[in-house]
Amino acid sequence: MKRLIDHYLVSWKNSKYRKPLLLRGARQIGKTYAARILGKQFDHFVEVNFESNSIYGTLFDQDLDPKRIIKSLSLITGQPIIPQKTLLFFDEIQNTPNALTALRYFYEKLPELHVIAAGSLLDFTTQMIGIPVGRVSSFYLYPLSFFEFLCACGHTLLAQELLHDPIGISQEEALHKKLFSFMGEYLAIGGMPEAVERWKNDRDPLACLEAQQSLIDTYRQDFGTYAKEHQLKYLEIIFKAIPRQLGSKFKYSAIEGDYRKRELAPCLELLTTAGIVHQVTRTAGNGVPLGAEADPQDFKIIFLDIGLTQKMLGLDLKSWLLQPEESFINKGSITEAFVGQELLAYTHPTEKAELYYWRRNTPGSEAEVDYLIQSQNKVIPIEVKSGTGKTLASMHLFLKNHPLSPYGIKLSTQPYSTYNAIRSYPLYALANLIIDTQGQYKALYENLTQQ
Repeated sequence: MKRLIDHYLVSWKNSKYRKPLLLRGARQIGKTYAARILGKQFDHFVEVNFESNSIYGTLFDQDLDPKRIIKSLSLITGQPIIPQKTLLFFDEIQNTPNALTALRYFYEKLPELHVIAAGSLLDFTTQMIGIPVGRVSSFYLYPLSFFEFLCACGHTLLAQELLHDPIGISQEEALHKKLFSFMGEYLAIGGMPEAVERWKNDRDPLACLEAQQSLIDTYRQDFGTYAKEHQLKYLEIIFKAIPRQLGSKFKYSAIEGDYRKRELAPCLELLTTAGIVHQVTRTAGNGVPLGAEADPQDFKIIFLDIGLTQKMLGLDLKSWLLQPEESFINKGSITEAFVGQELLAYTHPTEKAELYYWRRNTPGSEAEVDYLIQSQNKVIPIEVKSGTGKTLASMHLFLKNHPLSPYGIKLSTQPYSTYNAIRSYPLYALANLIIDTQGQYKALYENLTQQ
């Protein structure tokens, strides 16, 4: 299963400014798989899993000399570790914090060796011991985007067509419906690699639901790894509550039961660190960076994957497969979460992606724009409509009060179009939107469709 991250990993491999690389993201997001795919481009690939074999961790107790360490690793694994010819992969590195610290010395004393590290709960370890500043790079991974889903399922010609559809040119109705049928599949299955792989191979929704449930159970099992015992109850409570507040400002008071913010807020931070949820923070949107005017106390929450979200809500997913366009009606919060997931997936992997929205609370004149993005130092508002989306009062109000924003974007079930300062995209065309607003990526996406 080829992914966009593969291109960035090859670029890292070939860069003369390369540093040891951390692959970061939630459990089962595809970090280990991506490292193994890159390993095929080397003469030798040495995978060291600190979780499955504790002997590896003892090699970092004596000192952090990289030459001694790789000599011992070579003898233990029976594989040569040769600079420029070997990719050394440290998996589940959070189990050996000294190994994370050692990356600094690999950079300083053995920079010609390619080293990648990953871990299911890596960010908790980095919070405790830090990352060697200027000595290590990071790539952030997310579930498959819809564009990657199309390519993974063999629909590369349709993916190519998405990249060449200019804004303002209506598509053929049959093509429009075909793309929405595949989008229905994506919304039912989600972008977690295991679920996508099962759908690609077997086309069995029940098998995909089993994969989703297994992932949810795995995330729950991890609670005991990074939470204190007294927090476990609150973690479970907030974990269940998050999908029920999709599309709305997150309120601890809306969670059933007699719980306090001081009990729940630390647990939400834990889920965020684990990569299971993402915040969409309110900002005034007057300029860039968007975070400069953000209110950290006012935010929405989306789960990391739209398929897992609906599984946790117990929704019937058959309609996405049988009547995808009609299924968007009255599913505004699900559609909005899908767009947030897409925006994260298309962010350059070196950036820790942040999501923002805008809301005006003036009594009698409330307004809200679902997302704000940055394009060439301009703030661009995005409204997500689960139907045809003809009413854009909040969008127009935002543009009126933010004259430096040149246009707004509407995402709906309608084809491409433009009208005054509004550019309309169909919901399946987020990859095209990113190309239009960011002025890059097209060659990268085209390369994926040819692999």
